[in-house]
Amino acid sequence: MIKKLIIFSLVLLSGGVQAQEFLQVSKASQRWADSVYKKLNRREKIAQLMVLRLSEKSGDSAIFYTKEVSRYIQKYNIGSICLFQGKAIQQALTVNQLQQQARTPLMVCIDGETGVGMRFDDILRFPNQLTLGAVANADLAYQMGQAIGIQCKRAGIQVNYAPVVDINNNPANPVINVRSFGESKYKVARFGIALTQGMQQAGVMACAKHFPGHGDVSVDSHYDLPVIPKSKSQLDSLEIYPFKEMIKAGVGSMMMGHLYIPAIDATVNQASSLSKKNVTDLVRNDLGFKGINFTDALEMKGVAKFYPQGEAAAQSLIAGNDMLCLPGDIKGSIKRIRKAIRKKELSWDDIQAKVNRVLIAKYNLGLYQVPVIDTLNLVNELNELVIPLKKEIYKQAITVLKQTDSAITPLNYKQKIAFVGVGLKAENHFSEQLKNIYKADSYCLAYNSSEEEANALLQQVQNKYDVIIVGVHQYAKYPANNFGISQTVIHFVKQVNQQNKAINIAFGTPYAMSNFTDLNNLIAAYEDDNLMHEAVLSFLKGEIKANGTLPVSIGGDYHFGFGIANK
Repeated sequence: MIKKLIIFSLVLLSGGVQAQEFLQVSKASQRWADSVYKKLNRREKIAQLMVLRLSEKSGDSAIFYTKEVSRYIQKYNIGSICLFQGKAIQQALTVNQLQQQARTPLMVCIDGETGVGMRFDDILRFPNQLTLGAVANADLAYQMGQAIGIQCKRAGIQVNYAPVVDINNNPANPVINVRSFGESKYKVARFGIALTQGMQQAGVMACAKHFPGHGDVSVDSHYDLPVIPKSKSQLDSLEIYPFKEMIKAGVGSMMMGHLYIPAIDATVNQASSLSKKNVTDLVRNDLGFKGINFTDALEMKGVAKFYPQGEAAAQSLIAGNDMLCLPGDIKGSIKRIRKAIRKKELSWDDIQAKVNRVLIAKYNLGLYQVPVIDTLNLVNELNELVIPLKKEIYKQAITVLKQTDSAITPLNYKQKIAFVGVGLKAENHFSEQLKNIYKADSYCLAYNSSEEEANALLQQVQNKYDVIIVGVHQYAKYPANNFGISQTVIHFVKQVNQQNKAINIAFGTPYAMSNFTDLNNLIAAYEDDNLMHEAVLSFLKGEIKANGTLPVSIGGDYHFGFGIANK
């Protein structure tokens, strides 16, 4: 099956839709778009611009809104759906069912920054973009984009809301963090373009998000409206830079972020996603973007707090957006949009231009005919490209930040070694492998451990081992409450380092390493799964070098681009 997918990949590269072709108008595409448009009534024309949620997470399971979406498809001829939680086969069968019901084929979208596994419960995820940002070789970003594109094509998906090209220049950011390539505008642009080209050459439309940049915020727009008090020149020189480069490179679509930026539009509580000064004046006119503009989800509090759902949908179209993501109140949104047309805030010519852009994209994405997803061996094929590429990215990402001892690798099999799993309540794959390979003793210290428990463990390991490997595991991605890392645990790790030769490895976002920058032998491993455990073990055994560099600054001398290659 690997050979089959490689051949499929080559076919896509030779004959797939190129970046600039998604919105290319040909006689055939315009003829199809015109024929479809003529058959749409006024409500259906508006509904072609809507993206509906198909499912969402509820506890440990997924709730599918198949009946509701089906009803809207049949009543309004909805234009697009977005896939979220659920298993791959269930997603495919549901999409097939809905495509058969749709009078106009649905544009199927997914918010899959780490591939379809970000949403599909039974599919593996690709690495986070921040992990990829630790890698020097942008070709790995291209390969990851291509593999995600192949996944999406196989799953019947035409648009992926990725990559994130926000510059993560605020360590306190509560929503971007590991989703960004890092803090360098040049690396964010270079890797964003590479991932986009890989995905779009596989025939799947990419989406640069969240314009004009969601990196320098301290508020999550899912819950409130973030404010960015920067000047236009500051935004233009930093946040907007990757988007400019993505436009030049031919990204098919962009997503407008819910941000309040007075330098762009000073209207009180006006999200940039609903601002004509942002969407039309800046994105369309100044930057010359010709692709599809998606709103970020209109159900998010950054918008919904200030605009009822129907009003948010109308204002989004007035601003110049093409597609309304998760508008919520479908009937109310259509009613309010038609009212805006009657009030001459919008015109039917505006609607026609937007629908035409969407229909041209649908044609170029192959939706001039009803697609059918083959469910035979679907799960295996969606998973098959993930592991080899993930292994390579992990190996290239591992970053040595401090090497106090002249040679921390390879570990000596004759040494007496202990592993302390900070954040663990039980053994994990990494500890089991250390036990099997080095006969290491293994200990755990949870983040909610008491000071007495920490002191007792310190007494157990003190002066008994040649090397203590401290693994910092299972901490949060985001900075609230210090990533979930307690002061008791921080003090314990520092005490271990003072009294023993220690190798300290952080399995997660490097921002949390600001707690440990004064430690000896410090390694950033970025993610906490079995494949990263294996990659770190390969490094400890001396089988690979650590050539990764920090994608973000974490304090002290540890700035963007820092890393000590293991010679």
